[in-house]
Amino acid sequence: MLRVLLDATAVPPNRGGVGRYVDNLVPALVRAGVDVRVACQTHDAAHYGELSGADPVPIGPRWRRQAARLAWEQVGLPSVVRRVAPQVLHSPHYTHPLRTSASWSAVPLVVTLHDATFFTDPGVHTRVKGPFFRTATRLALRRAAVCVVPSQATADELVRAAGADPARLQVAHLGFDSAVFAPPTADAVRAARAELGLGGEQPYVAFLGTLEPRKNVPALVRGWTAACRDRANPPALVLAGGAGWETDLDAAIAAVPAGLTVLRPGFVPDAALAGLLGGAEVVAYPSRGEGFGIPVLEAMACGAAVLTTRRLALPEVGGDAVAYTEPDPTSIAAALTGLLDDPDQRKALATAAIDRAAGFTWDACAAAHVPAYERAVA
Repeated sequence: MLRVLLDATAVPPNRGGVGRYVDNLVPALVRAGVDVRVACQTHDAAHYGELSGADPVPIGPRWRRQAARLAWEQVGLPSVVRRVAPQVLHSPHYTHPLRTSASWSAVPLVVTLHDATFFTDPGVHTRVKGPFFRTATRLALRRAAVCVVPSQATADELVRAAGADPARLQVAHLGFDSAVFAPPTADAVRAARAELGLGGEQPYVAFLGTLEPRKNVPALVRGWTAACRDRANPPALVLAGGAGWETDLDAAIAAVPAGLTVLRPGFVPDAALAGLLGGAEVVAYPSRGEGFGIPVLEAMACGAAVLTTRRLALPEVGGDAVAYTEPDPTSIAAALTGLLDDPDQRKALATAAIDRAAGFTWDACAAAHVPAYERAVA
């Protein structure tokens, strides 16, 4: 049985992105027959103990802040490796220990690289985040035995833009939690509408994701405005997700004419997500590029008619089960108008989306990690 130490100390309390990945990967790896020990923040110890079926390795609360955690990764994680004696160390979020002391450096390293847009579209990242993750990615590509990536598109871009060795990349498509993301009942839709403050039977277009430049939300606002300003019963626009560093969104919302409704509920609890996504007329995700695009997959699993772009990995996820647009407001307006005017197309997309989403499971994701571990050991 493979013994893997997985460093989950970067997982934030708000379970998005890397949190979704690690929380679902750990039990799937256990089901695949991997012996997983998890290093984690103290507040996550019971959680990962339950998911892994093994005693976790918690770190103290003084390492909770990002800078402190990065320091612990360099000085504390090598000590954990020596103590646990795994066959593989898996760092699931770009960074990893740089020390090469002989007492632990014989343990092979696997690093997950979620995204190549730090190289291909650096303008959508902050001045700190972009250089930091480009450096971390280059180091991982040079030092790790294998790097796991969530899509073939990401692998191809890392080869092209960062000089990655394709033989040391392992594609592992992500999955979705079927206990959370499934076609909602009518009661679940009503509950989500009530939580959002949507009165009566007002239709709505939904977006779910961090409000950051890459997600292209100002263009969505402008495209939705153009598509809906003259409709008799215009759908509201629900922009759900955590606040990011998008600087153009407030101006785009301020230009929305009277009679149209934009809602920004912020973080939406898991219990309301299926109702939010499955109850929408359209789930719009006009991103400029994704390493995978898990919000698209989760919306598909909820039976939503999804509108997204053909950038990077998004077609790898959506296939023929979603509608596509260019990322500019005019194209988004035209695509939204077409979908809102065609309930039969929305219904067909929703049916196809459920079928396609079923092929993306966390067990399949874990099964793709096992050969990455085995190659690292070899």
